[in-house]
Amino acid sequence: MSSAPSLHTETVDFVMLYIVSIAVILLLGVTITMIYFVIKYNRNKGHKPVDVHGNIWLEITWVIIPTIIALSMFYFGYTGFKKIRYIPKDAFVIKVTAKMWQWEFKYPNNKVTDTLYVPVNKPIKLEMTSSDVNHSFYIPAFRIKEDAIYGRTTYLAFTPSKIGDYDVACAEYCGLGHSMMYTKVKVLSKEDFDFWLNKN
Repeated sequence: MSSAPSLHTETVDFVMLYIVSIAVILLLGVTITMIYFVIKYNRNKGHKPVDVHGNIWLEITWVIIPTIIALSMFYFGYTGFKKIRYIPKDAFVIKVTAKMWQWEFKYPNNKVTDTLYVPVNKPIKLEMTSSDVNHSFYIPAFRIKEDAIYGRTTYLAFTPSKIGDYDVACAEYCGLGHSMMYTKVKVLSKEDFDFWLNKN
């Protein structure tokens, strides 16, 4: 069983680690090759430099390999992005309003709170807007972020998979109180969430 707090966390982490791993491998490959040639062709060893004019197979390889690597990064990144943007038909919809400098969450039964309560293992859709300047709803533990823009409705989807409390921050500078614009996502069991939602 996954210990990740969201179904999207491992997807985003995999893509990040994949890209970083490729970058490290390329860095080591270039560095080791450079050091090798510096030592091997040191002018003190008397090597006479010779110009190489064209090598079709080397050029093809140098184009094809980076293209495959770049396309693989795009593929994994895009498939992960599609999962995050896909909204299941049974998603629980919560309206989010950002304002300087707090978050407001409105539930289908018109209950309003400044803390986001959600049931575990239930797809969640946040429909977001701003009542003033631009803000950005960010849950670091879930690896998700979406702007809340004045005059527009944006959305963010996630499926929490682990009960607990997680930080929510504003990731868009929105004025003097920006650094204090924090709240929590409280992931509850279905029973506890239903009790909270229907409690006066």
